[in-house]
Amino acid sequence: MLKALEGSQAIARAVALCRPDVVAAYPITPQTHIVENLSRLVADGEMHTEFVSVESEFSAASVVLGAAAAGSRAYTATASQGVLLMAEVLFNIAGMRIPLVMTVANRAVSAPLSIWNDHSDSMAVRDSGWIQLHAADNQEAVDTTIQAFRIAQETELPVMVCMDGFILTHTLEPIELPAQSAVDGWLPPYQFSRKLDPGDPKSLGTLVAPDFFAEVRHSHHAAMIKALDVIEEIDREWHAFTGRRCGGLLEVTGDPDAKIGILAMGSTFGTIETGMEHAGPDTGSARLLKLRAYRPFPAEALRKAAEGLDHLIVIDRAISPGMGGIVGTEVAAVLADVPGAPRIHNHALGLGGRDIPETIYADLMATISDPDAPAFSVFDADPEKLDPEDR
Repeated sequence: MLKALEGSQAIARAVALCRPDVVAAYPITPQTHIVENLSRLVADGEMHTEFVSVESEFSAASVVLGAAAAGSRAYTATASQGVLLMAEVLFNIAGMRIPLVMTVANRAVSAPLSIWNDHSDSMAVRDSGWIQLHAADNQEAVDTTIQAFRIAQETELPVMVCMDGFILTHTLEPIELPAQSAVDGWLPPYQFSRKLDPGDPKSLGTLVAPDFFAEVRHSHHAAMIKALDVIEEIDREWHAFTGRRCGGLLEVTGDPDAKIGILAMGSTFGTIETGMEHAGPDTGSARLLKLRAYRPFPAEALRKAAEGLDHLIVIDRAISPGMGGIVGTEVAAVLADVPGAPRIHNHALGLGGRDIPETIYADLMATISDPDAPAFSVFDADPEKLDPEDR
């Protein structure tokens, strides 16, 4: 049955359905409502878990690391500076291949201080070794959260579920939540093959000498590549189970015969999709690519999705100063050796939570015909607000 829920509330209920043994979190806007709702479920007796109130995000990540390593299903959530404070532990979690789930309510990283949405927080730890899945709407965020616990367990890799702060976390949507009995049947009990056990002593995260460090990193990379198939398969199973799918690794919609493609992650995809639906006939149609799995990066799926395109517009919600768009750079690298690859047009949009109107679709399409358009731009930067030398 559909029920109107705020995104954060829906995520809390989805987490509860997965029966985590330990939840540890420190509140930070716009993640706070998630852990508030989880603590309320625990206090009301609707969720039986050890809810650990900690003094920082570093501690939250450390608690769930220890809990999962000891054989408990664990969960945390954070945003923005909280991700950065966790960074040391996030690398440890991934490096030790600890299977747990974390929600990132994406928010810009300061300075300047911003509490609004972009992807600079999760991008800051893109190389930590976590699986990163992005949700386009709150139903996807709910379904991806439940899937994430299966993915983490089957791959023995941590999974980060990214949802746009405020745009999703604080927005009401009709959400379909599965029954507890259904989730119990779909999600097996937590298991970790290398869990810490006094009856079978072992160590995790010990010093690795140069003689073995390269092999460890290679193994981690190989596990991430193997996770591509797991992510796809679990989304297919979820579709068979619920009738809903989240797009696997990379979902293609729009006009399959179009020569122009637009690639986006998160809620921006929905805005562009709506913009195409409402655009006039003279605007032209596009093939829309929704990038769901940012790590591991679905290179083969992207190459297939880009076949026949002359132009591919890539949208970023974060930038690498001195280089340009992060996703755009990676897309260009993946397609660089493909014969007849499309020309890449990379634009950053919505940095620091700037509104992205549905007219953005027509505005982006109009840039294709401009031969002098830069390969990268902060598309919605107002020239009147810039220093003349920076325009």
